[in-house]
Amino acid sequence: MLEGAALDRHILDVAGNVPDPEIPAVTLGDLGIVRGVRPRPDGGRDVALTPTYTGCPATLAIEMMVRGALDGAGLEGVGVRAELSPPWTTDWISDEGREKLRVYGIAPPEKGAAASRLRGDPPAACPRCGSTHTEEVSRFGSTPCKAMWRCLDCREPFDRFKCL
Repeated sequence: MLEGAALDRHILDVAGNVPDPEIPAVTLGDLGIVRGVRPRPDGGRDVALTPTYTGCPATLAIEMMVRGALDGAGLEGVGVRAELSPPWTTDWISDEGREKLRVYGIAPPEKGAAASRLRGDPPAACPRCGSTHTEEVSRFGSTPCKAMWRCLDCREPFDRFKCL
């Protein structure tokens, strides 16, 4: 039976390995949505999740998927709660998550770019051919957290994860 830090690590592993419902190529851990394990006054534990933005339509699905994964791992007593502060940022996406996004066909945000700008994204590198000869077509892509871009060299459209 796991206790203490080993139990917390197991909880983080179980919750962190849940695939994102909108981008199944990445996990919640890859995206930095799983914030940690928090103790409760009753001695139990909660896994804290920070949605990519307030009002994200996938928030309830994510909570339900984490609940199911915890239950499936025999962690029925662990709670799931939203933690909105500090707000999620694309800087929390892991390097592995950025690479998974690119391979999946989504241009990942540049690492560390969230703190430096709100608008005026530089050209995205096409996830298919790598060209930066690209342009934004729409601020909204297949989900609200992505913008639609196209490559002017290979002519393929692609989503770009918005930098938050």
